[in-house]
Amino acid sequence: MTGSRVVALGHYQPARILTNEDLAAMVDTSDEWIRSRVGIRTRRIAGDDEPVDALAAEAGAKALAQAGLTPADVDMVLVATSTAIDRSPNTAARVAARLGMGSPAVMDLNVVCAGFTHALATADHAVRAGSATRVLVIGADKMTGITDWNDRTTCVLTGDGAGAAVVEAVPEGEAPGIGPVLWGSVPEMGHAVRIEGTPPVFAQEGQSVYRWATTQLPPLARKACEKAGTSPEELAAVVLHQANLRIIEPLAERIGAVNAVVAKDVVESGNTSAGSIPMALSKLVERGEVAAGAPVLLFGFGGNLSYAGQVIRCP
Repeated sequence: MTGSRVVALGHYQPARILTNEDLAAMVDTSDEWIRSRVGIRTRRIAGDDEPVDALAAEAGAKALAQAGLTPADVDMVLVATSTAIDRSPNTAARVAARLGMGSPAVMDLNVVCAGFTHALATADHAVRAGSATRVLVIGADKMTGITDWNDRTTCVLTGDGAGAAVVEAVPEGEAPGIGPVLWGSVPEMGHAVRIEGTPPVFAQEGQSVYRWATTQLPPLARKACEKAGTSPEELAAVVLHQANLRIIEPLAERIGAVNAVVAKDVVESGNTSAGSIPMALSKLVERGEVAAGAPVLLFGFGGNLSYAGQVIRCP
């Protein structure tokens, strides 16, 4: 068994920007109301001609380019999403087809907002088990496609986008770059975040999620650091699911990551569910805010009240 590491990242967002002022013309809200409650200023909206697999493929292609790889170099594609409309071909298969891949294993994971960190752990496990050598891991969601634009408590949150990571086996003798995952769920609170119905619609109990995240997640995040042998003070960056700025800021503080850059992409991108963590991390790296090899805590949480987190070494 060998470990794995993230060697490259990529992200993609649609061109259309929806501002708080735009929303105020659609529903009873205001820029001040949105900023004070969730911290969001803008979000990106995918068009009818941009399905989830298109967003995912764009992010995946950029990650492969950053790694200096071709699609043929990948033997597994994992896509975390909860907003794909079709069941088959699954999103991963459609991404493989769009990118012109050979014959990779293709799997979708639906763990909603914690999807990417679950998929990253799954990729790491596949490499450690010897069933994959190079994995394209993508988080992608088109949340605006399942948004009730008459519900001002949820329509102010959502955006569309995708982020991707290339994961590969570490050379013999090198330390792993992806730490052990800490994951789990709170099944009795599954009703707090829902995507239900035909057609499916996103709904949540915002206060329940806020209380749970700000009180229960800090010790879980610290435990993820402990499993990696990293103290919170050593973290160079913290990338949490970009749900709400009012959750992200106190949560990062309570983890004890006093020296870390805290990703706040939610301000510009809104809540992109499984796309939020890889997209935010890709942007931090692109801007040069985190050094290569530095420890970064990733922690996803949300639907099902599922959670998953791990410490990785920044590519």
